[in-house]
Amino acid sequence: MERYDTPSTPDPFDRSTRLFTTLVAGLTGPASAGLHHDELEELLDLRGREILRQLLSDHLELRARREEDTARRCPHPPSGPDGVVRTRLEYGHRRLLATLFGTVVVRRCAWRAPGISNLHPADVALSLPRLRHSHQLVRLAAIEATRGSFDAATAAIGRRCGPVIGKRQVEHAVVAAAGDIDAFYRLQIPLPCTTSTTLVMSVDGKGIVMRPDALRPATQKAAAARGTGRFRTRLASGEKPARKRMATLAVVYDAEPAVRRPHDVIAPPGGRHGNRPLRPGPRAKNKWLSGSVADDPATVIRRAFDQAEYRDAGHRRSWVVLVDGAVHQLGLIQQEAARRNAGISIVIDLVHVLEYVWSAAWCFHESGDAAVEDWVAVQALAILAGHSRRVAQTITAQADNAGLKGDRRRGADACVRYLTGKAEFLRYDRALAAGWPIATGVIEGACRHLIADRLDISGARWGLDGAEAVLKLRAVHSNSDFDTYWRFHTAREHERLYQAAGQRECHLTD
Repeated sequence: MERYDTPSTPDPFDRSTRLFTTLVAGLTGPASAGLHHDELEELLDLRGREILRQLLSDHLELRARREEDTARRCPHPPSGPDGVVRTRLEYGHRRLLATLFGTVVVRRCAWRAPGISNLHPADVALSLPRLRHSHQLVRLAAIEATRGSFDAATAAIGRRCGPVIGKRQVEHAVVAAAGDIDAFYRLQIPLPCTTSTTLVMSVDGKGIVMRPDALRPATQKAAAARGTGRFRTRLASGEKPARKRMATLAVVYDAEPAVRRPHDVIAPPGGRHGNRPLRPGPRAKNKWLSGSVADDPATVIRRAFDQAEYRDAGHRRSWVVLVDGAVHQLGLIQQEAARRNAGISIVIDLVHVLEYVWSAAWCFHESGDAAVEDWVAVQALAILAGHSRRVAQTITAQADNAGLKGDRRRGADACVRYLTGKAEFLRYDRALAAGWPIATGVIEGACRHLIADRLDISGARWGLDGAEAVLKLRAVHSNSDFDTYWRFHTAREHERLYQAAGQRECHLTD
């Protein structure tokens, strides 16, 4: 007796295969023979993305069939976070998922009970997001939005993925993407260093133009007071636009000591002669950047000290704090160090000091006078040798002898006040002998990179959540931690959405 023919199992990837076969046939046919290479690239990019989307769709459909088959053969009613067992099973529940390849439909089973929310075991197995956009699509949005404007990010995603996400959705996705950064860094263990390695901290602030509702209360009050100013169409002398909110940035890094002398930093009067090589300064390594426009400076400084203690819990290394001399920052740094019983050495940025010296120099020289450079070099070398008070006395004496008064003397007096008032933080002789850095180039570069290059682009007006998210994500990129952070973030997101034990135990395949 002959056997009956039995129907074969349909190929779950038949549609993907047909799309691929059609593409290959088109590439081998006469229509593609005359295409230029760029036209071929464009064709493959478009048709290839459609094949990938269909592959993903076919795979999801295969998993849906397996889930339905398993539920029919041996149903295991799950319980939700509320402990209630769902006993009613429905097939064919659908939701959309926007991905890197386009939008697909996810079909899955729903376990139900009267009066309570449904459970979808497939959502757990696939770790589907709460909203429509996949984790990889949100990741791409976070990368693109930290590079350029939200409009440019939306356009870049559209070119790669098609119309899968809008500008407002990109903004919301970026805010959500930055939600676990603080928790991520609390769990990081820095690389160990020897006790001879200097531990360096630096803090700085930079303003970000904000929308009116995102300004701090004092700035909002100042902005409201502008309406009563003398002019309607421009600022009067001394008035400020009152549209920025200060962001505070902090950096912590390690640096091997590099001993130098004053002449290695500032050329002597007349310039350098001979072939004596300059001693290089210390180099930053293992940099950790952090910043916030939402938190106050005290909070950011506290995080920087937390990072320092992660690296040197026993306070055995030399802690050096580089600042630009802002009184408010100095007070917060000293308070935090005292609270932790941490010995720190505060050094004011040499470049900032030199600005005051140049202002004083023009009080004694006419514009364009080449001798001003040698005068500045003499004063700077004396300051580097640890004689800032003596330099202040010298400038005062020269101003008196020259009979300078009023505006002509203002720059000299400002320099003298700065050198005498900040003398305890100008011990460059000690810093050079110990091999410490004496300039805030690392944090200045961070301000330019994290804020000026993105948050300060022309015409940008920021909301608080968006500015905070972009600032923190750019810091993560600068720390080279983005890939590690993203794995941490997606794991935390899964825990938040699917923390019920009953859901985690669902199995959808044989």
